[in-house]
Amino acid sequence: MILDINGIQKILPHRYPFLLVDAIEEMERWKRIVGIKNVSINEGFFQGHFPGKPIMPGVLIIESMAQTGGLLLLQEVKDREKKLLYFVAIDNARFRRPVIPGDQLRVEVNVLAWRGTFCKLQGQASVNGELAAEATLMCKMVDLETDVNPATDSGDQPQ
Repeated sequence: MILDINGIQKILPHRYPFLLVDAIEEMERWKRIVGIKNVSINEGFFQGHFPGKPIMPGVLIIESMAQTGGLLLLQEVKDREKKLLYFVAIDNARFRRPVIPGDQLRVEVNVLAWRGTFCKLQGQASVNGELAAEATLMCKMVDLETDVNPATDSGDQPQ
């Protein structure tokens, strides 16, 4: 294991209940990363998705891909505590099999392109070697502005 949960939390800003990667098993700088998400019945989303037939929501599988890719990208950023990665697009998302409690999700993310603050990633999530989901993710790195409230600074009033 390259990174455990403590190492991951030193890089990613995400925290429980929205931290969706538990370990990093492989990493090749600028190119690829492999993360693990242990799927437990204790996850809050299983209460409602679906009672009696728990299935991990596809959007959370995609988010797990994004967080895994974010770990790879943020490794290369010197002032990463002042940055966030935002989705700008998700293309070609496909869900091949349900992910259920007890599964171990293996998330592999490859860098397709990285120019300035934009990055394009290809993600695949599998369980026991069987493809569960795949997608192409595009993200943009932005400055974390802790003292700016976009709702009030743009002249709009919060609702």
